[in-house]
Amino acid sequence: MIGLIGKKIGMTQVFNSNGEVIPVTVIKAGPCRVVDRKTKDKDGYDAVQLGFEEVDEKKVSKPVLGHLKKHNSPAFKYLREFRLKVYKDIEEGEMLDVSMFTENEILQISGTSKGKGFQGVMKRHGFHGFKVSHGVHESFRGPGSIGQCATPGRVYKGKRLPGHKGVEKVSVLNCKVIKVDVEKNLVLVKGAVPGHRNGILRLRKEL
Repeated sequence: MIGLIGKKIGMTQVFNSNGEVIPVTVIKAGPCRVVDRKTKDKDGYDAVQLGFEEVDEKKVSKPVLGHLKKHNSPAFKYLREFRLKVYKDIEEGEMLDVSMFTENEILQISGTSKGKGFQGVMKRHGFHGFKVSHGVHESFRGPGSIGQCATPGRVYKGKRLPGHKGVEKVSVLNCKVIKVDVEKNLVLVKGAVPGHRNGILRLRKEL
């Protein structure tokens, strides 16, 4: 699915023609350069590698800089790959911007969720916790018993326990485009999307 790399600006609200308030997320998407074009004959699959946010060459690692120079591309801070099912006529060196999106179009948006640090089972997994009376003491928000006595005599891998929450890849489907501002490279989508302000997102057309 072809798309763009973007940066989350924040949330606001707009009014539609009926005067209804719509909560939207403002995303600065593109312009993105097609750094590399992968083909099924050469690489085994069809895809494009896009570059976003041009930076000074000193801010890019030498291996990445060598890859960019090999394709006669300026240095970019972010590189992401998009598999192609259609739009296979895209060539290396092309520039893609928000003009590819239209109002009321449905997108799939992926990003990294906010980090919440070390959390207990109630916040991390939605456990109910214990009663606050009737003999319960010292463990109101604990996970309860996690073992199975002598057999198997261990805790199974994957058991839901306290631990680090967040900083995971999250994809949101059916994100409706409310407005596209080509001049400012902005896309306004209905509702919330993953990540914090200035977080990097991948906007993909649902085909």
